[in-house]
Amino acid sequence: MAIPFQELMKNIWMQILINDIYRGKLIRGIDHVLIYAKEGKFRLSHINEDYIEEYIRSIIPEHEGYLYELEVYAEKHHIPIIEREVAQMLKVLLKIIRPKRILEVGTAIGYSALIMASSTDGDCNITTIERRKDMVVLAQENIDKTEYRDRINIIQGEAEEILPTLTGKFDFIFFDAAKGQYLEFFNLCIGLLAKRGIIMSDNVLFKGMVASDDLVIRRKKTIVKRLRKYLKYINNLEGYESCIIPIGDGVALTYKKE
Repeated sequence: MAIPFQELMKNIWMQILINDIYRGKLIRGIDHVLIYAKEGKFRLSHINEDYIEEYIRSIIPEHEGYLYELEVYAEKHHIPIIEREVAQMLKVLLKIIRPKRILEVGTAIGYSALIMASSTDGDCNITTIERRKDMVVLAQENIDKTEYRDRINIIQGEAEEILPTLTGKFDFIFFDAAKGQYLEFFNLCIGLLAKRGIIMSDNVLFKGMVASDDLVIRRKKTIVKRLRKYLKYINNLEGYESCIIPIGDGVALTYKKE
């Protein structure tokens, strides 16, 4: 019995796909989804090779108590939180600069706010903005269980509406919200950032898509375009010094000169 042409081509394509995956190649498939295969492991393309990520995470001390519980909760309920290596970088950075006031855009379940609170002195206060009511309720419950409840203030609403209402200066500002709005957030935060202050932006390489057109998924083109514009802007802005660090999903640090 003759095999229909479409079925034949499908079988040929699948055999090529299987062979290429076996050899550990990058395959560009339907809807431009990249599949990476290495020693039988499949995942969407990230910034670093698997073995680098795995090694770094293997030497970072495991969290205990409420932070570990939040990591488990986030994984179980598919809630994005900062990667472990980014959390470790955040801890070290905050211990170096010793901020007194921190602003966060994107609270989620309160994980990163608690990371920051546990890495700063007792007189450091954190203001964090979250647009989703359910996340605000959950984050508040998580924060209330800790010793940092009096140092973290959650504000519910859209960041672009709340930021213009804030007063005073912040020594450290952390972006982990809508990636396509980073440039808008940045411009709204310029007046809030103290001299010698730092803005840290997470997920700026967006699974490598920002760095390579070959990795861009069709439905993510707008976000990628906006992130590229954002990174170019902060790296060429007079009065500021920026760098991009390829850990986690990509981190950008912007320093405000005196």
